[in-house]
Amino acid sequence: MLATSAPLAPAYGRTSAPVRSIALPKGPLAMIGAPMRFARNEEIYGEDEPADYLYQVITGTVRTFKMLDDGRRQISGFYLPGDIFGVEAGDVHCASAEAVSDAQVVVAKRSAVLARAEHETDLARQLWSLTTRELQRVQQHALILIKSAEQRVAGFLLEMATRNARTSSVDLTMSRQDIADYLGLTIETVSRTFTQFVQSGTIALQTSRRVDLRNRAELARLNA
Repeated sequence: MLATSAPLAPAYGRTSAPVRSIALPKGPLAMIGAPMRFARNEEIYGEDEPADYLYQVITGTVRTFKMLDDGRRQISGFYLPGDIFGVEAGDVHCASAEAVSDAQVVVAKRSAVLARAEHETDLARQLWSLTTRELQRVQQHALILIKSAEQRVAGFLLEMATRNARTSSVDLTMSRQDIADYLGLTIETVSRTFTQFVQSGTIALQTSRRVDLRNRAELARLNA
């Protein structure tokens, strides 16, 4: 457990409370950073702010997004427990990050992580793997945006189920509007597609946020 008597402050002096008495995730940031708590919809960092820190989700969900010139929001990623975000090729963040729900996040100084990686082969290997996975995720998301609405929603449900290590159900912490902004669709289209999947028996909704994947093979066929 990291001591939090002198917690790291995220960029621009945000004042989110340090987290005490929690189990930190395994990974390259767990022994370097300090845990912080962010409330639902609270900004973690903003677009064009210095990328001085790296972040790892402990609990909750984080979204990264850009505001387009026409006022629309494009969500570029959702980060779940164990995921690392805030990785940038340059010195500033290309997107903003917010907590989707109440979230606990490890915050680590980027320079400290890189300095330690120079002397620890395992850490350097983890960071390289992280960078590769993030590049793959960005490429896969770009491909989603050229598919039909049914294909996008099907692919999203399969992605969330896989990342939650589930085969027959998925808990969605994000709203339908979040999903729409991630898939480049309207909220009406997302809701209509969910209804179509329910009516066809492909999925069932226990609640608005818990989805049973009744016919995973059909979702995979649509996503192909």
